[in-house]
Amino acid sequence: MKKLTAVLIVIVLIIVAALASTAVSPVLIIAEDAEEGTPGVDMAASFSMLGGFEWVYPGSSYNANGETLHNIHMIDPDNPYGAAKDIMEYTYHYSPHVIIGVNNDAAEAIFGSDIIDNTRANDAYNGYAGSGNVQGTMSRGDALGTAMSNANINILQIPIQTLMGNIQFHFV
Repeated sequence: MKKLTAVLIVIVLIIVAALASTAVSPVLIIAEDAEEGTPGVDMAASFSMLGGFEWVYPGSSYNANGETLHNIHMIDPDNPYGAAKDIMEYTYHYSPHVIIGVNNDAAEAIFGSDIIDNTRANDAYNGYAGSGNVQGTMSRGDALGTAMSNANINILQIPIQTLMGNIQFHFV
């Protein structure tokens, strides 16, 4: 019982330290689609205790060479998260020290098996503006936010998906 208590205390301390660190530098959360030939970043958000969540559209986030967040695995295959950090510094003027990668399996386990289809449906068919949409009134972040708010969130899947490697923490 003492070991379980010690483990829980350590987990709580790690969570508190991680949240406290967001006061200095936001955490970047990226949705990585590994089903493509080369993995790509389909959606991203920054999170800080002071600012909350802010959606980041990978196609509009770029470095000095014009390379986008969507293509970090092609930009620097050996250090894609370093490339992501450089892009965030160039476009948004902050330097994330923690990047959390979430793949499709984790997203589906946490938000339901239809989260990706619902996001795409909101983006393409329900008036949300993705890249190139002339309506321009909403963003892909709005499409994802709507899909997530309509989903039944299974928060217990977060540690399970982390242990399975579907959610990865990258310290850059």
